Amino acid sequence: MVEEKVENKSDRRSRTTLTGQKMQPMKLNEVVPRKEPRVKTKMEELNRVLGGGVVPGSMVLLGGDPGIGKSTLLLQVSQQLAETGGTVLYVSGEESAEQIKMRAERLGAIKDEFYLYGETDMHDIRQAIENIQPNYVVIDSIQTMTQPDITSAAGSVSQVRETTAELLKIAKTNGIAIFIVGHVTKEGSIAGPRMLEHMVDTVLYFEGEQHQNFRILRAVKNRFGSTNEIGIFEMHGGGLVEVSNPSQVFLEERLAGATGSAIVVAMEGTRPILVEIQALITPTMFGNAKRTTTGLDFNRVSLIMAVLEKRAGLLLQNQDAYLKAAGGVKLNEPAIDLATAISIASSYKEKGTSATECFIGEIGLTGEIRRVTSIEQRVKEVQKLGFKKVYLPKNNLASWKPPKDIEVVGVATLEEALRKVFK
Repeated sequence: MVEEKVENKSDRRSRTTLTGQKMQPMKLNEVVPRKEPRVKTKMEELNRVLGGGVVPGSMVLLGGDPGIGKSTLLLQVSQQLAETGGTVLYVSGEESAEQIKMRAERLGAIKDEFYLYGETDMHDIRQAIENIQPNYVVIDSIQTMTQPDITSAAGSVSQVRETTAELLKIAKTNGIAIFIVGHVTKEGSIAGPRMLEHMVDTVLYFEGEQHQNFRILRAVKNRFGSTNEIGIFEMHGGGLVEVSNPSQVFLEERLAGATGSAIVVAMEGTRPILVEIQALITPTMFGNAKRTTTGLDFNRVSLIMAVLEKRAGLLLQNQDAYLKAAGGVKLNEPAIDLATAISIASSYKEKGTSATECFIGEIGLTGEIRRVTSIEQRVKEVQKLGFKKVYLPKNNLASWKPPKDIEVVGVATLEEALRKVFK
């Protein structure tokens, strides 16, 4: 428990709006929208997640585990934004200017219009922004910034709230795009008040295992675009490199003829991604069977196993089940149900699936295979990567002509799918 003194903040706060002007009620048809051109970076993955590029006057919050590459990503983005003719101010409260210079040299991020400022006092930061007049500001991190008028320690709820409100006003008043780095808690959410995520325009999470080179940039809130898009990067010695074909990355280590493996086409926003779902079914050594999932929804896997036992006759109640989505990606859409069921049945029956087969479909509680969305994009992605056969819901075959180079098999029930796959 930390004691925080409550101060009278009425005199310190401005009574004007974010734009610095008094607003009057207006009719909706009299409002003239401002069309701000987006600024595209050289990272197409980042542009897709942001909704098409960086919006002037926007505020982006980037969260992620320590050492995942947040500062590296923003340093590379700052370099590319400086190349477009803009001025970048990089404010760091965690590293010295010498440390950032060493990393920038390694990443090749040395540009003329790139300013470094090692400061945590918001009054000095505001003064620096007024003097330099940058187009872009990076705050690394928000938990180290302090308002001198508040007596609580840096990183406290009141400090994070007030510094974010100050930066938000600067962004909206001057049309400056501000990127904020936020620490995360043990549960993986942004540290500080929940209101922090409501104040900013975009919330991005940088995910990935520290022992793997792949990183996933995911948008959980975006006022200027979709929240279903993801960007995939690979960490190298020279910084983050975009992965233009993630499907090939997720499938490159798949063993031919292995049991308990099935390929699914998952949609991440508008992009189809092929992912390998792996299952290991072993007899339980104790009274209660164990269920473990990684990258898959636990309740969904339990539901599919119950349907397999009831509708397909697989005795799974005395079997331990371990399932994962290979590559560290998280899947949470109904179209992965059929591939999950096939991988479980493959491990249980000790029969492998073909390396050129793919599975798409949602499973109902009565054992039916229900139609899914974006079936044409999914099948085109499968065909592009050289797959020869795809199993999908029979109802998805209506009013649609499959490509010629791939065999499309429509299935209506889970029992029919198992019979056709395992002969």
